[in-house]
Order: sequence, then C-alpha cells, then structure tokens
Amino acid sequence: MKPASELKRIVVRGTNWVGDAIMTIPALRELRRIVPDAHITLVTRSWTQGIFADADFLDDILVYDRERRFLVSTRQQIAEWKRRKFDAAILLQNAFEAAIIARLAKVPVRVGYPTDGRGFLLTEKVPLPTEAKHEVYYYLNIVAEFERILRGSSSVDDHPPRMELPVSAERLGEAASVMSSQGVAEGQRIVALCPGSTNSRAKRWPVGRFAALGDRLIAEMGAAVVLVGAADELPISQEVAAIMRHKPVVLTGATNLAQAVAVLGNIDLLVTNDTGPAHIAAALGRPVLVIFGPTDPTTTRPFGDLAVVIRHPPDCAPCMLRDCPIDHRCMTAISPDEIFDQAMKVLSKRDEK
Repeated sequence: MKPASELKRIVVRGTNWVGDAIMTIPALRELRRIVPDAHITLVTRSWTQGIFADADFLDDILVYDRERRFLVSTRQQIAEWKRRKFDAAILLQNAFEAAIIARLAKVPVRVGYPTDGRGFLLTEKVPLPTEAKHEVYYYLNIVAEFERILRGSSSVDDHPPRMELPVSAERLGEAASVMSSQGVAEGQRIVALCPGSTNSRAKRWPVGRFAALGDRLIAEMGAAVVLVGAADELPISQEVAAIMRHKPVVLTGATNLAQAVAVLGNIDLLVTNDTGPAHIAAALGRPVLVIFGPTDPTTTRPFGDLAVVIRHPPDCAPCMLRDCPIDHRCMTAISPDEIFDQAMKVLSKRDEK
C-alpha cells in the first residue's frame, strides 16, 4: 500500500440507516485525523445524506440510491468510482454489494469486515470483534485496522470517540424561524417528542402515553412540545396531537433530514422511542430520554452522557421482534409520570448551567 501521504482520494461506503450513520461519525473523524490531507468521499443513501450537511470531516458526498433496475444503479456507481480514481475504499457497510463495487471499480485497497461472503473481494480483511461493545467501536475498529495497515500500529484507541455533529448557525436559525412561525415563543423551553419508529411497531411507546406526557410538559412546565419524525410516521404524530388537550407543533414529515437535524439542534430535550432522532440529538449534544422495550441498548443506545435509557425489561426482552405477540409489557411498564419526572430532572440541570 502507498504511504499515508500518497493516499490522495479515499472513498467510505457508509451505512444505510440514520442511527447507524450517526454511529459511524467517530470512525469518520478518526479517518480524517489519520489522513488529514486526503480527499474523503462518503457514499451514502439520500435519506441519510442530510446528517452530513455541515460535516467538517468529509470533503464530499456521493449519493447511491438503487433504482428499480439494480444492475443499472450498480454499474453507475462502479463507473463513478472509477472516474474518481480512489486510492482506498473503507467499507463501513457490511454488504457484498459494497465490496463488489469497490473491486470492479479497481480501487487498489479495499478494507472491511469479511461479512456477507465478500472476504475474497477485500484486500484487507478486518477480524470481526469477539466482544459485544457499542456499535461505535464496531466502525472504529475498521479505521484502526486501516491505520495499522498504513503505519504498523494504531492510535485510534488512544483518542476518545468524538461524536459531535456540526450544524451551521444559518441552519439552526432557519429551524428556529420555522418553529417560531408555528407558535414557539422566543426563550420558551422546547421538548421534542418522537412517537414513531419506521421499522418496528414493537419499539413504540403507546400513543396515549406520549399524549399524556406532552400535555403535562405544556401545562406544568410551559414547554413548547414539537412532534418530530419521518414522513411515514406522520399518522402516529397526528394521532398523538388529536388526543392531546393542548396543541403541539407537528413537524413530523414536514422537514427533510438536514432540516430535522437543525430542529433537534434547537431543542432542550428529546423524548423518543429507539429510533434515528435519538442518535441525532445525542450527537448534537442535546439531552435525550430514549424508551427501550424489545431492543437491546448495550450496543445501539445513543452514544454519550446526555442520553438516558428508560427501560423495565420483562423476561421476554430483548426479543428484537417488530410486533409484540403478547401484551407489549416492556413498553406499558413505563408510565408518563416516570418520563415526566425524568424530564424535570434533565431540564432542571440545564437551568442550573
């Protein structure tokens, strides 16, 4: 392999989902530290692109969305990778597809885990971790191996993971203006609620409990309650708003991801199910209360000290099922009063600063 100083163009195949994409940020920051002068291109899907709108650790983004004709999309990616003449590919995504694109694009160095039967396509196979750790370290391990290949050793473990997600003042201001136009007063506490979850009904705290919590936040704390989430989660937010006694601001599906990130950059607290916005808010340094039921927070909880996991697991949890076959006891065990009390503690700490 070329010395680090001669690696001019590096492509990183990112992950496909919002929460996973956030968890790759420390790895991307370490890659920038290791090769500060290289041009780093992140390949990602359009629905995660907005996360990285102001990323100071990337040089550009190449969007890869599959069309109906999969082979056409793949050939287009291969041709674009060839045109850009990448010196190395860091494959954070585990799929065979990522490795075959890198191989057929003739990227000389291809680094990743030998998952999905793709080991023969890699020039550098990273050993899979044997210890269950947070997913952040799963991606950092790939970059650490890349540094070992370059220099014979790695200093990645000597640097605490940096999760910070930058958002420009302009974008924050635009998001604040949007909320102001919806009735959020200047200086008012803003609590965002995310009652949906795109890929699992079992991860959803009951709608009525989100509504009860929202009403207490407005009535007893004078907070502005903003409902957030993806477009396909709008019916859930509308259901919450319909049964609340006090009017929330509904921004679910009304913003693209880059705008949603900026909205979360303005809030004082997010209360959410185990879903993408939990990871975004934590990366923005916003306090998060994340309600866990069927999933395991050990490896996928929002990373950072400001994220508090609320969980009362029964014997059947974590089941990792998308629909509960019984009575959803992992979620119904958590009351609006408990979440409200936790919210009070978090907001009181913010007031003391």
